[in-house]
Amino acid sequence: MSVTAPQGFDAAGVAAGLKSTGKPDVAVVVNRGPRKVGAAVFTSNRAKANPILWSQQVIADRTVEAIVLNSGGANCFTGAFGFQTTHLTAEKAAELLDVSAGDVLVCSTGLIGTGDEVFRGKVLDGVERGIASLSADGGQLAAEAIMTTDTVSKTAVLTRDGWTIGAMAKGAGMLAPGLATMLVVITTDADLEASEADAALRRATNVSFDRLDSDGCMSTNDQVTLLVSGASGIHPDLDDFTAALSELCGELAQKLQTDAEGASHDITIVVQHAATEEEAVEVGRSVARNNLFKAAIFGNDPNWGRVLAAIGTTAAQFDPYDVDVTMNGVRVCSAGGPDRPREDVDLTPRATRLEIDLKAGEATATILTNDLTHDYVHENSAYAS
Repeated sequence: MSVTAPQGFDAAGVAAGLKSTGKPDVAVVVNRGPRKVGAAVFTSNRAKANPILWSQQVIADRTVEAIVLNSGGANCFTGAFGFQTTHLTAEKAAELLDVSAGDVLVCSTGLIGTGDEVFRGKVLDGVERGIASLSADGGQLAAEAIMTTDTVSKTAVLTRDGWTIGAMAKGAGMLAPGLATMLVVITTDADLEASEADAALRRATNVSFDRLDSDGCMSTNDQVTLLVSGASGIHPDLDDFTAALSELCGELAQKLQTDAEGASHDITIVVQHAATEEEAVEVGRSVARNNLFKAAIFGNDPNWGRVLAAIGTTAAQFDPYDVDVTMNGVRVCSAGGPDRPREDVDLTPRATRLEIDLKAGEATATILTNDLTHDYVHENSAYAS
């Protein structure tokens, strides 16, 4: 049921002709209340798409009635026409829902730099038909409507003592952190104040989506949104809610990692004994973005030298000649030198675990990434066609 699992939400996904496949490409999620709280985090890319610019204005008062999402076009770098399209999208939804356009978020995903009257017309038609199709069972179709190069829809539901969180996500490429990655809509019927929802979302994304760095490419359209209906009437402890939200976001991050474009290995990088958590993240990300390391994993080569070379580019505290590296349970590097033979490491399974012991403190962080494959290069070289 995805985003309609919690009480107080309706959703829909319809085909408006934005995708050549004829599959659903416009999604609508509506918060029926009684609370109409919204929180969101956005890409930190300075090059932001029109829907991001619009949604940043909408979320300022933390009141959200609905969110409209389309695939089949990013509506980014489309000039004033593109921003007007976003504005008209919100106005169309607001008119049909009898709410303020200033309380309607808009998200788009797809190819950058394209958009015309035909695109606009299809989006607006999709909004109209989507709102006419809203139901408490529409969560799955909504999740399918936001897919682009995704091979599967991505949803998650978590229930605690009388309250529920539901979510849908899309993303298979351009997965790199910047407060948020990909498009995610999260709903809950827990009764939260706006400040609580905002704090919980930021803490949850920090340890989940922000730790997913599939290909080092930051999108212009990334947005993670939390909608709060309060329909359960239950006000959970904020720490308990944040822990549950973090768990759900972590589950979605792993699903996004597994569906990354062309990937043949899902790599979990665990950095241990760093001086600070921030430095652990910096070290993990340096490896996640190292194409030589990623290519080696694609070739099932436990090339730990490339790991040390990558972490040596960071400002983190450690002695390069006192670092341990373990791959899939085999310590291949000890104190900056060879340990077990590389032949002892089996990298043929898709799940790959890299552990880096910096021996500089007590902090730990985990980064999720993928290998660099022929299929990834092919898919992204042919994307526009």
